[in-house]
This record gives sequence, structure tokens and C-alpha cells, in this order.
Amino acid sequence: MTAQPQGRPDGRSPDVLRPVRIELDAQRGPAGSCIIHWGNTRVLCAVSVDERTPHHVQSGGWLTAEYSMLPGAGSERVRRQRSKVSGRTAEIQRLIGRSLRAVVDLGRVGTRTLWIDCDVLDADGGTRCASITGAYVALCLAIRKIAKADTVKPAYPPPVAAVSVGLHRERPVLDLCYAEDRDAEVDLNFVATADGIVEIQGTAEGRPFTRAELDEMLRLAEKGTAELIALQRAALATVGIDP
Repeated sequence: MTAQPQGRPDGRSPDVLRPVRIELDAQRGPAGSCIIHWGNTRVLCAVSVDERTPHHVQSGGWLTAEYSMLPGAGSERVRRQRSKVSGRTAEIQRLIGRSLRAVVDLGRVGTRTLWIDCDVLDADGGTRCASITGAYVALCLAIRKIAKADTVKPAYPPPVAAVSVGLHRERPVLDLCYAEDRDAEVDLNFVATADGIVEIQGTAEGRPFTRAELDEMLRLAEKGTAELIALQRAALATVGIDP
């Protein structure tokens, strides 16, 4: 008799996201901000505007991202990163920046740099995906503020969201919590808009995975990002933004 796979740590079905809630205007200083609550993960996402661009930008604007785990974000204290960030942090920062630049028309930003700051308050898996998903909402709030100052119509980018999928205990699952991510045979991060895929990062950690398993993970990821985009739109609609 074949043993049945054990259930997920929080009792979800394989194709169900953890509860996601987006709290707008979490900080007064930045042009746009929010806290994304994603299961037990919470990330503060903020967008600040610098009226300058880096030297490599010849025309239009620029967008870049910084990411950090606050010392109390995990079960053990996370050491602050001072002058040099870790390889993991640098990779996540680049992913966030690429994901947002994929949808933003930098030519309409003006001669400005949009700084995306994502600070993890509580980490229980999926922090990079929560950062991208929340940063998009904060970015729309910032674009509205910029457009108001420039007295032009806001040019909101199409929604972009990210979610993790993987193989855990030999079955494909959507939105891995930390316990699942730690033990997963495959860990994959998926970034997409409503119209297509922006980026896929996938690694076999326990064993190679098959094309059929990949197809099922991508199906789950597309389902998850579609639900997240609906949540982004709903949050923004509460303040009259319709991207």
C-alpha cells in the first residue's frame, strides 16, 4: 500500500495561498508605502523619490531596490548588514529591481530615481515574493504623488506579482512557508504580470524534477500570481487607483 503524502504544516490545500493583506500608507515620509501581510511574513515596502539619476542613465528615469531583514525578523537575531550586503541580499535586491523595471515606463518617470526599499519585519518564507508584490502597490502610490506634483495624468504600470512554488514531500505546492521551503525538494520563484512571465528562478535541492512536475508548478504559480494581482488591484481601488 502506497503511503499518502502528509498534509501541509498549516493545513492548506496544495493550490492555496496563505492569507494576504496589504496595508496602505504605512510610512509618512516616502512617496508611497505599504505593509504586505502574507501568512506570518510581513514586509514594509516603501518608494522614495530622488530628483537625480545615476550617471549611466542617459535619458528618462531609473528604478532600483534595496532589501533587508530586520534583526528580529527571524527566530534568531539577524545581524545587520553594514557596509557590505550578503550574496543572498544582493540577489534579492536585483530581482526586485528587475521585476519592477519590467513594467515601469522609465521614460515617463522624469529625471528621477525611484528607490524601492523592502524591509522584512517578520519572515516565514516567501520574503522576496512578498517584497515584489508589495513594492508594486507602493510604487503606484508614489506614481500618483509624482503625477500630482507634475500636474499630469498618472501612468500606472501593469500589476506585477511574485509567488513561490515547489515540490514538498514529493508533491507540487503553492506558496511555501518557511518549514516547507526548508525541506523542499524543489524551490521555485515565479514573477509575472497578467500578460506573461517576467522571471522564473528554480532549483532542485533534493532531486532533479521532471517536465511534468515543472508544468504543474507553473500552473500553480500562474494561479497564485493571478490571485495576487487581484488583491493588488483591490487594495489600490480603495484609494481610487485603477492600474
